[in-house]
Amino acid sequence: MNAEIIAVGTELLLGDIVNTNAQYLSQELALLGINVYRHTVIGDNLERLQAALGEAYSRCDLVITTGGLGPTADDITKDAVAAYFGLQMRLDEPSLEQIASFFTRIGSEMTENNRRQAIIPEGALILDNPVGTAPGCTVEANGKICILLPGPPREMIRMFNSHVTSYLHKFSNDILVSRVLRLVGIGESAMEAQIADILAAQTNPTVAPYALGRPGEVVLRISAKAADESAAKALIKPVANALYERLGDYIYGEDDDSLPAVVVAALKRRGMTVATAESITGGMLSAAIVSVSGASQVFNEGYVTYSNDAKIRQLGVSPDTLAKYGAVSEQVAMDMAAGAAKAAGADIAISTTGIAGPDGGSAEKPVGLTYIGLCYNGKLSAKKFILFGGRNRIRDRAVAHALDMLRREVSADGK
Repeated sequence: MNAEIIAVGTELLLGDIVNTNAQYLSQELALLGINVYRHTVIGDNLERLQAALGEAYSRCDLVITTGGLGPTADDITKDAVAAYFGLQMRLDEPSLEQIASFFTRIGSEMTENNRRQAIIPEGALILDNPVGTAPGCTVEANGKICILLPGPPREMIRMFNSHVTSYLHKFSNDILVSRVLRLVGIGESAMEAQIADILAAQTNPTVAPYALGRPGEVVLRISAKAADESAAKALIKPVANALYERLGDYIYGEDDDSLPAVVVAALKRRGMTVATAESITGGMLSAAIVSVSGASQVFNEGYVTYSNDAKIRQLGVSPDTLAKYGAVSEQVAMDMAAGAAKAAGADIAISTTGIAGPDGGSAEKPVGLTYIGLCYNGKLSAKKFILFGGRNRIRDRAVAHALDMLRREVSADGK
């Protein structure tokens, strides 16, 4: 079955609200084996919404709408759907009772316009809304299906999970199962070059690379269609194994894993403690580590030493080293890590120093130049990076590379 999603609301077109509903619905429909081919956003206009329905149904059999089920005159989704299918609108007494009960429960008086929310296209299947006032509904007519869901994400998600998932199961013979591999330390283009033959040969499962919002990271999503979950996982396994053979050093986790959580877990397994010494990242690295529950078992102390004086006072960096090499240098990065490890009594320490910009760069030391230092049981090392993007993106990428260095050092298997 092919589907399209129509989000209704002028506030979406104006950019006042982000359309997270479409993202959620696409993910859930994919798991049901239903293909989503298009997202549409329409303002609160009856004629345009009817036209959008006609266009959608020329391409698919299922349309899911979100929004436009409220009590005001510009909430026109039900009217547009009824008009498109040639259905009359009728008052659904059980829905009206539930709406009245909702207002009684919250200690508020129901206004007359809320009655409008209980007026439903004739023959529709009512979808209860336990956390709001707007009931949803499902309309089946002329071989087409329209599912009307409320706009507030909390209400939409609850209604979809409670009613729509089970309703749609009967229209899908296959399910879609996905397995996500999360990578760090390699760019999307370099990753694709290493697995070009795997990408070219894909059928079922499919392999799709994404750059999904976490700076310095990329992901590979392996998706398989099959009759059940176990069959889909069996299709995915050999493809995942092949990707691990090519990219294993870069794969830090799967599915919902996060890089900070993987690092903290590795430190716990090894019974190790860590300290941070930050200049360019200004506390972002330590914040990433302590965002993980249980980080207190492994994180000793963090030092934000933005000025040269702070590097000298708190970390014992030599003034001569600063004068000779500059604060953004391999030597200072290693001295910072060594000083943090000593001051905190940590098994391992990681440091960051660099030029985030937009000012402060030079031909010799451009904006984005970053050094990350590591001190592990007294052994010092440092890596040089040229990072790109705006100031905050450079700093985010520095955090990702620092966590990756920690991961590689403390993970016995390198993954």
